[in-house]
Amino acid sequence: MTSRFIAFLIAARWPLLVAAIVLAALAWWPASQVRFDHSIERMFAPNDPLLPPYERLKSRFGANEVVLAVYRDPDLLNPDGSGIARLAEVSGQLKKVAGVRDVLSLAQVNDLLAKLQTGKSLFNLFGGKPKDAWTGPPILDPKSPLAERYRDLFAGYTHSADGQTAAIACLLEPMAAEPNQAKSGRDPRAATIDSLQQVMRSLPGGLSPGVLAGEPVMVAQGFELLEQDGRSLGIWSTILLGLTILICFRSLRWLLLPILVVQWSILLTRALLVVSGLQLSMVSSMLTAIITVVGVATVMHLIVRYRELRAAGVPPHAALQQAAVQLAWPIIGALATDVAGFGSLWWAQVAPVQDFGTMMVVGSIVVLPAILLFTPGISLIGMRDGDQARPGWGEQSLGRWLARLVEGIQKHSIAVAVFTTVITLLAAAGAYRLQVETDFTRNFRPGSPVVAAYEFVETRLGGAGVWDVVVPAPAVLDAEYLAKVRDLQAKLRALSIGGEKFDPPRPALTKVISLIDALDAAEADPTVAALAPSAELRAQMMAGFMPSFLATLRSTEPDEHGQGRLRIMLRAHERQPAEQKQRLIADVTRLAREAFPPSDDSAGAEVTGFFVLLTNLIESMLRDQWTTFGVATVGVFALLLVSLRSLKLSLIALVPNAAPIFVVMGLLGWLGLAINMGAAMIAAVSMGLSVDSSIHYLVAYRRERRAGKTVAAALAAVQQSVGRAMIFSTFALIVGFAVLITSQFVPTIYFGALVSLAMLGGLAGNLVVLPLLLSWVERDEPEKGSRIMGAGQ
Repeated sequence: MTSRFIAFLIAARWPLLVAAIVLAALAWWPASQVRFDHSIERMFAPNDPLLPPYERLKSRFGANEVVLAVYRDPDLLNPDGSGIARLAEVSGQLKKVAGVRDVLSLAQVNDLLAKLQTGKSLFNLFGGKPKDAWTGPPILDPKSPLAERYRDLFAGYTHSADGQTAAIACLLEPMAAEPNQAKSGRDPRAATIDSLQQVMRSLPGGLSPGVLAGEPVMVAQGFELLEQDGRSLGIWSTILLGLTILICFRSLRWLLLPILVVQWSILLTRALLVVSGLQLSMVSSMLTAIITVVGVATVMHLIVRYRELRAAGVPPHAALQQAAVQLAWPIIGALATDVAGFGSLWWAQVAPVQDFGTMMVVGSIVVLPAILLFTPGISLIGMRDGDQARPGWGEQSLGRWLARLVEGIQKHSIAVAVFTTVITLLAAAGAYRLQVETDFTRNFRPGSPVVAAYEFVETRLGGAGVWDVVVPAPAVLDAEYLAKVRDLQAKLRALSIGGEKFDPPRPALTKVISLIDALDAAEADPTVAALAPSAELRAQMMAGFMPSFLATLRSTEPDEHGQGRLRIMLRAHERQPAEQKQRLIADVTRLAREAFPPSDDSAGAEVTGFFVLLTNLIESMLRDQWTTFGVATVGVFALLLVSLRSLKLSLIALVPNAAPIFVVMGLLGWLGLAINMGAAMIAAVSMGLSVDSSIHYLVAYRRERRAGKTVAAALAAVQQSVGRAMIFSTFALIVGFAVLITSQFVPTIYFGALVSLAMLGGLAGNLVVLPLLLSWVERDEPEKGSRIMGAGQ
């Protein structure tokens, strides 16, 4: 059956090539429409307890995401008003940007005081200003206690304490699904960030360009870098991969075949994603890299086996027929284990991880038709019976080294076993030292614009991490409620970070501000107090002057308990250790719930915001890593049983493929490298990828044993064929992945390095551990009846 099907493919090789070209042409346009899903919420499980508070924050206050636009102006508080005038101009430009709901800066506070001043004048029935009245910006009035209190209140939020740095809080519109986003090809949030950056690059009055900071900026920049990485990987990895293959095999056909298989598979996979409605997420940006691994590793085994037969004098058509028949079921089994490895990600709770599993299942399956369509035609173009396969670069030396390696393994099996076991256990022990990276700025290279912006903001203003405490609020703000909120805010401001690094301790929160602070400051002015004697009246007065801003601080829409919501805005240092962040979030949550506990009559306080989400982002992705790894192991083992029909060999195959994963994770721990998104799914993914070579190795071994060879002779033969293919494919892929180290996005660098290490570990396991185990458990008696599915058909 297999032999007849292969013969048909060879006979129909030209129509198959035409079909491949037609399919690629049809897939071209839809493949170009693949878009990234930039929603941070989808990086969490639907039932994650962090999501409901964040969704409620969005629905009640709308502008839940804040971007800080910061620039240096030594004359910001100049009494002549020039600095405030420039600030008002910049604030106005930023407010006009599509996607910005409102802005808050010292200019808006100045406008509020100006309106209050007008109200006071009317209240006092003054038709004009006294001769000695302040004529500059009201916020700078040296004789106004209200101006002084507002300057102090907003210090560290709208301006630095020394008065030389201006900050404009841009409150962004909620992210909504844009129906035409796929057509426009532009994410609305990224477009907003770009427009804000353009404003900050051309500031008035000859000021130096400013910077943007805030979690939305980091996320948008991260996605932009991921898209750049995808393009770079597609171009440069193909070039480097091609050069490596060309050097190894000195043949254009073997350069062309793996590149065509990989690129066609990527094109068809992306087209299928568009048809199915899936979008790429921050996780699935590795699509190109993984399909490259699957495609190249699969094709390389075919190339090496075909060249071996040609070198033995077998004619081209017969050599291709024989190689394809021998490797058909191993290739199908290897792709099936890839599917099992990626399919295990469906057991994750995070939607993008599940989507990534679906994408890679589709990509692994698509590799098979790519091989069927391209291999017969490309392999036989211009081949004549008299042509012989020439040894590639270094092949003869490689063959001698592989022969000595397998001899040494059998001769010193105990020493090799002890050495590999000790090294594996020592390396894997480092996994206990693993830490999770929660500082999102560390996803960018030091010195990058994002990191420089955060360093600028955190140095000048304190913290760049923006988050919120949302507490229930009565319909009318009374004295008892105000006292309760003031007490909570006092406790929040009292939180400190101590230890060896900070002596004396520093405040854990660099800013705690709410509507209550603004109302208290306004009360200090006798005229304002007379105009609006109660807090509720002052709140309504401010809402009349600044409705959009007040709507982001207080929601009067009643919930199921008849309560509204009040928002306490927090600022914290973004660049701090994971444990410190988690402890701070826990402390704030504890204090908030002690002050406003949930009950039958109240929903209680909630702590949320981008700072909280990003701090827990990697943990949400890692939460199911070992579950998916276990599922992948079970799935791979089941497929090994089906392919090999041997419990013993299936168990043996797991060892050299699982061990490198623990070694890689352990090395991260020993090196003190925290786990980021690039390492979040490496266990399950690596299990599916590395077992491919084991299947090819064991199938070839069983074939040699059925031919009557001893264990030693069979291992020697397999090392020369399958071992050579593994080395060529691993070498080519690592060279191709070298382009990832140039990325500005650190998780991409991690992913490239970890996949390369996993492939090297799998190579070492299959060249050393697998033959070692086989030499121990196998005997030289001829095999009876046991055969691998499809082998030799």
